[in-house]
Amino acid sequence: MKVLGDVRVLDLGSFITGPYAAMLLADLGADVIKVERPGAGDPFRGHDAGSYSHQFQAYNRHKRSITLDYSKPEGRSVLMGLVKNADVVVVNTRPGVADDKGIGFEALQKINPRLIYCAITGFGREGPYSRRPAFDTVGQSLSGWITLFHTGDDPRIAGPAVTDAYTGLFASYGILGALYERERSGRGRLVEVNMLEATLAFATEPLAHYFTHGENPQPYSRAAVSQTFVFRCADDKRIGVHMSSPEKFWTNMVRAVDCSAVTSDPRFSTRGKRVENYAALGETLAAQFRKRTRDDWMARLEACDVPFAPVHQFDEVADDPQVAALDSFLCDEHPQFGPIRGVRRPVHYDGNRDIETRPPPALGEHTEELLTELGLDNKKIAELRGNGIV
Repeated sequence: MKVLGDVRVLDLGSFITGPYAAMLLADLGADVIKVERPGAGDPFRGHDAGSYSHQFQAYNRHKRSITLDYSKPEGRSVLMGLVKNADVVVVNTRPGVADDKGIGFEALQKINPRLIYCAITGFGREGPYSRRPAFDTVGQSLSGWITLFHTGDDPRIAGPAVTDAYTGLFASYGILGALYERERSGRGRLVEVNMLEATLAFATEPLAHYFTHGENPQPYSRAAVSQTFVFRCADDKRIGVHMSSPEKFWTNMVRAVDCSAVTSDPRFSTRGKRVENYAALGETLAAQFRKRTRDDWMARLEACDVPFAPVHQFDEVADDPQVAALDSFLCDEHPQFGPIRGVRRPVHYDGNRDIETRPPPALGEHTEELLTELGLDNKKIAELRGNGIV
């Protein structure tokens, strides 16, 4: 099911946003070539010891890697050869940096007018912040997103890089739209995505809350409205519950809990009151959940048709019966690094998502293969290696 099986992508990015966008295209079957500088390659490679960190692995599966110093004429010639045969180029730098390196949109489109060029930045092309460096926390902070998860004076920030991921998702979405349009127009496009607007676009609900009510949503605002909780059970295991707005799920929860402290309390008599008294409702229900083991609660909640799930640690996820039934994880064997586990793409076509997968590449792993595809012979490849171009 390679729906992008005839698409070739040059990933000239680093860290997360660009590589993630390119990897999502690879998940759909695109041939993604990761172009890296000789030596260290993508800076994300070195976050653990060596050049194959788990951070790098996370955003670079299914790709081929070529090392290439395209700041030199011989290297630039090779890069232009790759560009001629490419459908998409992905770059994530500050505005103007790619142009300074000779790999901006206008320069590459002269080589390939059908090229779709995706430029990912922190803040967009214009504006007072456009030249600033930007990473995940910057995007979360400026967009307001981080206020939904971080309060108080603790300087530590919880959770993974989410703004980077949103930006990569929207970049791949923009690329797919441009590829579709090109089928009719025959023209390439400059696709521009910035981290700030990508995060704002993902924050549609909290922004709608502000636009409608004129108040800043708080960390528990969404949970109160959707009646979501995490409870600790008698065996110290946790369970997540999400009743949402249909009254039937509250009625089902009352039946499962079977507790007069819930049914007789006027603070919980209507949905509006339960939202208003979210904290008190959570405390009351938590006291009940402490009386039974998680397995007991799972059986009761399932019997009463309450939306729930056990709260897993990551080392428990793969063993969950539903995850196992979906076959959500894959394992590829890398000739140098051994078995590499990852996540399958979540998109199925006609009930199928099977494609030939690749583990994340070692630095320059496919250099000779790709140079040969460009028509270079062994002598020329050896010359490029000797000159430090590849």
